[in-house]
Amino acid sequence: MSFLAVLLALIVEQLRPLPQGNPVHEALIDWARWTARNFDAGKEHHAWVVWMVTVFTPALVVWGAFALLHHQSLILALGFNLLILYLTLGFRQFSHYFTDIRDALEQGDEDRARSVLQEWRHLDASELPRTELLRHVIEHALLAAHRHVFGVFFWFVLGSALGLGPVGAVVYRMSEFCARYWAFKIRAETAPVNGALMLRSQAAFSVLDHVPARLTAAGFAVVGNFEEAVDCWRQCAGLWKQSNDGILLSAAAGACGVSLGGAEAPSLAARVAGNFAVALPGEEVTDGQGSTPGAPPTLAHLRSVVGLVWRSMVLWMMLLALLSLANRLG
Repeated sequence: MSFLAVLLALIVEQLRPLPQGNPVHEALIDWARWTARNFDAGKEHHAWVVWMVTVFTPALVVWGAFALLHHQSLILALGFNLLILYLTLGFRQFSHYFTDIRDALEQGDEDRARSVLQEWRHLDASELPRTELLRHVIEHALLAAHRHVFGVFFWFVLGSALGLGPVGAVVYRMSEFCARYWAFKIRAETAPVNGALMLRSQAAFSVLDHVPARLTAAGFAVVGNFEEAVDCWRQCAGLWKQSNDGILLSAAAGACGVSLGGAEAPSLAARVAGNFAVALPGEEVTDGQGSTPGAPPTLAHLRSVVGLVWRSMVLWMMLLALLSLANRLG
């Protein structure tokens, strides 16, 4: 059932992508705001309480609904899995930014491309040279593909194997959302926010993303230039302060033969924040630790990255199909 649910969710999401500013996203923002207001008393240990309530309450609700529907009918359970995956997994939740930037660059409109990148990542891209602009687009697209697709895919399959239905997908996406949301609240400074919320949510997401990031990197290596990907993984993952992102991006760089990283590579806070470039207190937004081997980013590399991501998705879907078939036959 896992394979069919993922396949149908990807098809539906391609045909009718979840719109921006949808009611579910707005409800999540209201939920995170409510939990912080009611469970955070400003102490460091309260940050963990807020995080657990914010993440696990929706997961428990989803588990209860899935258990009830699964008891009634496998078809109802499949439909519920499809609904949750539609809300948590999909390329189209971020790909419109990537597509708009690529189209603008192909038309020679670099100002438009910088504007879209700034809207997407909330960073000042007005003076970025073309090579740096392309590097930012590639890196952010790879991270977004992992967090919106491959990470959700891993936790959904694991949760399904344990009989939890789509709970794993909900926990992963809620954790990623919390890491972004509270980083944004710290940056916006519109209201007093417990700084521990950002730090603890980022730490929790890093733990949840540990295995998925390495599996995604391995997938990139298998469907790309394997030898260069593995070598780049081993030699260059440390260029990024966040180990999960470093492994993912270095493997992708080697697989595509493109140079990533560099003096303007976003740091831990900027990467984990997702849609918002945020620096931790006393930390610069740049790493300045060098870049991976490979050619400078070009438009051709944008197409290579798209192909790499889709081939990797096909690889994991084939493996899931084989596992499902073996389970049936066994």
